[in-house]
Amino acid sequence: MAGILPPGVSEKTFRGFVAAAQNVVGNDYVFLDPKWDLSAYHDQYATTPKAAHQASAAVAPANVEQVQAVLRAARQHGVPVWTISTGKNFAYGGPAPRVAGTVVLDLKRMNRIIEVNEKHAYAVVEPGVSYFDLYRHLQKIGSKLWIDPAAPGWGGVLGNLVDHGAGYTPYGDHLLMQCGMEVVLADGTVTQTAMGALPGSRTTHLYKYGMGPWADGLFTQSNFGVVTRIGIWLMPEPPGYKPYMITYEREDDLHEITERVRPLKLNMVIPNAATTVEMLWETAVQKQKRDYYTGKGPLPDSARKKIREDLRIGVWNFYGAAYGPPPIMETNLEVIRDALVSIPGAKIYFDEDRVGDIAWEYRKQLMRGVPNMTEYNLMNWIPNGGHMDFSPISPVTGEDAMRQYHLIRDRCNKAGFDYIGEMLVGWRDMHHIFCLLYDLGDEDQKRRAHALFEELIAAAAAAGYGEYRTHLDFMDRIAGTYNWNGGAQQKLHQKLKDRLDPAGILSPGKMGIWPQGHHPGAVS
Repeated sequence: MAGILPPGVSEKTFRGFVAAAQNVVGNDYVFLDPKWDLSAYHDQYATTPKAAHQASAAVAPANVEQVQAVLRAARQHGVPVWTISTGKNFAYGGPAPRVAGTVVLDLKRMNRIIEVNEKHAYAVVEPGVSYFDLYRHLQKIGSKLWIDPAAPGWGGVLGNLVDHGAGYTPYGDHLLMQCGMEVVLADGTVTQTAMGALPGSRTTHLYKYGMGPWADGLFTQSNFGVVTRIGIWLMPEPPGYKPYMITYEREDDLHEITERVRPLKLNMVIPNAATTVEMLWETAVQKQKRDYYTGKGPLPDSARKKIREDLRIGVWNFYGAAYGPPPIMETNLEVIRDALVSIPGAKIYFDEDRVGDIAWEYRKQLMRGVPNMTEYNLMNWIPNGGHMDFSPISPVTGEDAMRQYHLIRDRCNKAGFDYIGEMLVGWRDMHHIFCLLYDLGDEDQKRRAHALFEELIAAAAAAGYGEYRTHLDFMDRIAGTYNWNGGAQQKLHQKLKDRLDPAGILSPGKMGIWPQGHHPGAVS
């Protein structure tokens, strides 16, 4: 048996686990060959050696009973497993495990859309259901419900939700729209959360909280259980939809945009994710850097100016949409014009004004719940493009927006990279997504990108900004910044881990949560 072994597991013991797993799922769904079978479980954009996150095997169960049986074999043989759904979260490590030698528990075969309830506007899905899958199913059955996809659309509905992902319609806070969850615990127990714990419950996917402690959140961004089913609320198709884009001429306009967006969001005049996008994000989905600049380092101002002229975009570009009956949409748009287009130099565009604009088209689709893959064009901005996302949360104030922008942009440019970012305003927070692009064929660029990420973590934490999710390589580092009162939160996580998974078989190191007695320094 070639390849790496799980940490602390002998080859004989590992062979025993593999035989047990094959007995459960069949030989065709236990993957062992490092060159062929396991190439799908690499971090394709790694800045560290692939060996740091190399799986020893992957097992793909087809149902909950097989998940239980695989976990039983993992407990018996002391083999850790790393759970993935569709494995497409490439900005944060994709399908690779945190710890080299961990077996990937691949849930892509569990891809049933169990229910679509038109009356109450929800769906129930398994982990392998992508946004494309759910969207196409709704189209096939003639549903009048919208999904809220992440970008890109090949991601998993369940996987994105449990990783605290977000989208672009009014239902963009995915965890908020989750209702009802099925979880397999490390000991094999299957539990339905909240109202689903009542036998014969008629409200499992209608009321989130049930009675007593709300446990669902414990199984998001954690290694406390394997989530095998969720309910997700869907948006009824509105009677009208009118997307818009507003361009701004000056870098400092970000301050005033953010200040004016905040009350519009709080009062739901802007009901969806209000997104302020720096110009290079909109450029990179349709152009390559060499079209404007062939030198080294960040794009110069002269090239940036030429891009803005060619693409009719601003330094900042704000996207939103109006939804509802036409009179309501027009009233809201009038308020939006007064607030956001009155900033000097601002220009507003609608669908008829942006015909043939690739960036506009994919934003327009996302804001009406149509999944697509356009955003992955970002990888073409530079040769051999790879990426990691740095994702701090900010208050919705102009001061914080500018502080975060300069904190990231200045360090990014100094390290020789382009700043490519956007800011998404939710209910009372702002997700600042910085897409760090680097050449996978350039070892120096990968080294500098990794060092930049480390620097950004420290600088953001010192300024009071924490990241809401992160890449495999930085989970411990970022978890360590959440250290109020001597790391009380992380100690709580540890207590939960020790009770729910005493054998330490579920996703060791996920978000800095390790099995008792494991030393994180043992992992690259």
